[in-house]
Amino acid sequence: MVDTADAFERRMLIDGVLVEGGAGVFVNVNPATEEVLGAVSDASRSDMLRAIDAARRAFDETSWSADRPFRKRCLEQLHAAIDADREALREELIREVGCPRMTTHGPQLDAPLADGLTYPAELIEQYAWETDLGETFVELTGVQTRRVVWREPVGVVGAIVPWNFPFEVTINKLAQALATGNTLVLKPAPDTPFNATRLGRLIAEHTDIPAGVVNVVTASDHLIGEELTLSPKVDLISFTGSTAVGKRIMEKGAATMKRLFLELGGKSATIVLDDADLGAACLLGIAPCVHAGQGCAIPTRMLLPGSRYDEGVAMLQAMYEGIAPGDPRDPATLCGPVISAEQRDRIRGYIHRGIDEGARLLVGGAESPDGFDRGYWVRPTLFVDVDNTSTIAREEIFGPVLTVIPYTDEDDAVRIANDSPYGLAGNVMSGTRDHALAVAKRLRAGFIGVNGTVGYGADVPFGGYKASGVGRQNGIAGFDQYTEVKSVAYPVE
Repeated sequence: MVDTADAFERRMLIDGVLVEGGAGVFVNVNPATEEVLGAVSDASRSDMLRAIDAARRAFDETSWSADRPFRKRCLEQLHAAIDADREALREELIREVGCPRMTTHGPQLDAPLADGLTYPAELIEQYAWETDLGETFVELTGVQTRRVVWREPVGVVGAIVPWNFPFEVTINKLAQALATGNTLVLKPAPDTPFNATRLGRLIAEHTDIPAGVVNVVTASDHLIGEELTLSPKVDLISFTGSTAVGKRIMEKGAATMKRLFLELGGKSATIVLDDADLGAACLLGIAPCVHAGQGCAIPTRMLLPGSRYDEGVAMLQAMYEGIAPGDPRDPATLCGPVISAEQRDRIRGYIHRGIDEGARLLVGGAESPDGFDRGYWVRPTLFVDVDNTSTIAREEIFGPVLTVIPYTDEDDAVRIANDSPYGLAGNVMSGTRDHALAVAKRLRAGFIGVNGTVGYGADVPFGGYKASGVGRQNGIAGFDQYTEVKSVAYPVE
């Protein structure tokens, strides 16, 4: 185990320099123990405006946006620097995010580090920066004309990152924004700043990324981050977080016609078809316990066929009775703490609401788990006999709570799954692949797993329908969103 106690980076990165915050410092707390991990720079409004100016200048006045081989080399340097710091970063994430160690070997760290920087770096050479549409005779001008389409960087990107998977989200925003030639101001969540300031230090000390191309601004005040949305010098906001904040960004960004990528909330459903292996399918019901359910794509609704409902509920009950919160440093822990006291109280409020609205509480509840006097803990909680119109079935709880809903037939299952304001992700479990795929095609969601698989990767577009967002992160679709399209016509000589 690597001791990160002396390695936390408190300084921000603005215009190529590691600096202190104009508003002083704020403390970062371990959600498992409430231990103060350390202090981090607290940005003032003027700090944020200075970072925006630096990003604007770097885009407008340097060769960054045009020099593709240089950008590729810089991303490769950053990948190497993070990889060398991997184990210290792992311990840091466990302590500031409260994520179980096992998740750092997947989506919290190792999975995004495997290809989050290298895939966009390779795509720089493969991407269709110019598309030739061929020649045509234009009657209006009487000229034989060639038409081409150019892809160019958007400009300055404001990247606003949540606390639940901070490194994963940051890397996937930063890498594609930089690979396409943009400059960036990164605003991490106040609850999890150290992974971002570490990234700033690595950029400053181990890469050739020019001053101003990447800026990391930490602040305790969320309104400091809103300067990115309000500033006419910022061309695009790349935001991952709640739907409520996403709507505010859309509203505030309208004044400057801000380009937006918004990856927002979810209330994903797992449909267990009547021909599925019920035991294997019900294993997906454990998903809300992973990282205490703090994931937008986690399937928090499970739809069971009425003909096998009691059998499935018994399996889920046995699973949930065997899961307890644990120390996130322990490799065996599945369910760690939630991020804050505010989040803990919010989740407990939803549990009370579920009981009040008539759902049957089978396991867990709003009481504190035994043996956890400090930290922010919620018991893994299983509700059954849930009506899809109830609050716990429709709103994003963002905690270790599963709602189980019976359905009558396949059409009913699809209707229930789609009857949600969200459309981020979903799962279909069936005895045959073709049957599962046929149902998957009917779901109004952007990221579907079939028979227990997950399509995660830097090359896979991720995002949702409806209130789950606008645009896609990763893949060619994600690369596209960080570019502008320019159509050019010129006479054939």
